[in-house]
Amino acid sequence: MIKGFKNFLLQGDLIVIAVGLVVALAFSTLIKAFTDSIVTPLVNAVEGSGASSGLGWTVNGQRIDLGGFISAVVYFLIFMVVIYFALVVPYRVFMARKGTTVFGPPADTKTCPLCLSADLPVAATKCRHCASDVA
Repeated sequence: MIKGFKNFLLQGDLIVIAVGLVVALAFSTLIKAFTDSIVTPLVNAVEGSGASSGLGWTVNGQRIDLGGFISAVVYFLIFMVVIYFALVVPYRVFMARKGTTVFGPPADTKTCPLCLSADLPVAATKCRHCASDVA
C-alpha cells in the first residue's frame, strides 16, 4: 500500500500538475493584488471615495496602493524561487537518476513546406494540418 502511494506521488504528470497549480495560485494572488491595489482605486476615483496611507498616490480622494502591489510582485518572485528549488530541482534530479528527463527543453520540430505549420515532430512524414508529405 505504501509502495503504491509512493508510485502515485512520483508520477511525472502529478508533479507537473502540482507545480502548475502552485504557479497558478501564486499568479492569482498577483492578479488580485493588482486589481485590489491599482484597478479598483482607479475605478473608485472616478466616483470619488476615501483614501488610505502607504506607498502610492491619491487620485480624486482614492488611494492607489502601489506599495501593496509591489509587495505582491516580490511575494510572487520569492514564491516561484522557493517552488523551483524545493520541488522542481529535486524532482528533476530524482527523475534523471531514473533515466527520465522532465522540465527539459521542448522537442525539436520542423515546418511544413505547404501550409508553413511549424509544430511538426522531426520524425513526421505527413503534416497533421494539411496532410501533405513532409520531407
